[in-house]
Amino acid sequence: MSAEPVEFRYAARSDVGLTRRNNQDSGYAGPHLLVLADGMGGPAGGDIASSVALAHLVPLDSEAHPAEAMLPLLRDALAAAHDELQERSAQDPSLKGLGTTCIAIMRSGNKLAMVHIGDSRAYLLRGETLTQVTTDHSFVQYLVDTGQITPSEAEHHPQRNVVLRVLGDSAEDTTPDETVREAVVGDRWLLCSDGLSGLVSAETISKVLASIDDPGTCAEALINLALRAGGPDNITCVIADIVPAGTVGRDTPEVVGAAALDRAIPSRGGNGAAARAAALSQSPSPTAGDPGDADDEDTPRRATRWWVPLVTLLVVVLVGGVGWLGYAWSQTQYYAIGSNGSVVIYQGIPQTLGPISFSRPIEVTDIDLDSLDAVDRQRLTEPVVRSSREEINAYVAQLEAAVPGPSPSIPPQSGLTEGATPPAVSPAPTAGSSDRDAS
Repeated sequence: MSAEPVEFRYAARSDVGLTRRNNQDSGYAGPHLLVLADGMGGPAGGDIASSVALAHLVPLDSEAHPAEAMLPLLRDALAAAHDELQERSAQDPSLKGLGTTCIAIMRSGNKLAMVHIGDSRAYLLRGETLTQVTTDHSFVQYLVDTGQITPSEAEHHPQRNVVLRVLGDSAEDTTPDETVREAVVGDRWLLCSDGLSGLVSAETISKVLASIDDPGTCAEALINLALRAGGPDNITCVIADIVPAGTVGRDTPEVVGAAALDRAIPSRGGNGAAARAAALSQSPSPTAGDPGDADDEDTPRRATRWWVPLVTLLVVVLVGGVGWLGYAWSQTQYYAIGSNGSVVIYQGIPQTLGPISFSRPIEVTDIDLDSLDAVDRQRLTEPVVRSSREEINAYVAQLEAAVPGPSPSIPPQSGLTEGATPPAVSPAPTAGSSDRDAS
């Protein structure tokens, strides 16, 4: 007897945390794909790295892929993301050291394929039992596996943020862990960054997952627990329930964190002690001179006024130079979006600054939006960004190939053969390992 058809009931939520200035996590939840990426490499590199990982994986959110193709497709998407991050780092020295963890779960029928690299985690709640499905690719996990420390000692080890495998510009091993499982009705999956798992115990996570039915409400509750515990890092949760087909009735994906349009949204905060302390630390401190102390401040002001015009000029020149470099970079980017019933290709980035637009349309394709499936139409309501004209052309070619009936001849895709099974034991740490404290 064939298995009961299933689908995902899903939600994705993220918070910048109480001390970080920007969100370097990215999360995605869709009808056939779940992704969690935790970026690292400083304010500029981390958000780029996690967003690049999503950009290569999100096009796989389709029901068109057979079960046996899932792992090769996921593997090739991770490899392409890694190659792009290496290229970006080589071209821009300020991005040196960027990288990202990544977990992706892809569904085809009643099969789930998962790839994992880094120390973000996947948990499975089946009945009342919570299981950590992934094994951290971290230095402390290596110490635990080799018997040098206990799991309880690993929780407080000073090097617990050192990650041994990531996608990025590192020359270390980037082989992901891979598994294929059955999608069992009643199971609940959680993908999370270490902003949650590093602060909230597995026992507490299990209780919350078991007690709150709605995936979105449950993800919010978990994030609030991490914020109450101090929220020193970005916190991202992707939750999906395995439910009978026809239960959900929607196919709109959810994107959160660095890859989302609202990536600059402030933290939810809260009324806990940690939130109040964070608010105090971010408040401007009193200045030495009070407006009422005119006699005390008059002399030093006169002595320093001569350099004000010079500093202003230097700032203007610097801002102008940075602005020009930013604009020049933006014109190396491309994106596609649905407009007036067609797929339109733009050069630039989908941003404006007052009356200035950083993109312009360069081609209206022959693809009729109504001829695409619901997932592609929904995706094209927002810009689909690629880092070169060749990559956006390849994406449009994929759309053309998916249109029913005669379509232009598309070169066959390469690199979709299944690779070697990854080693079961994490490698010993080397000097090139990535340190999460740098993010």
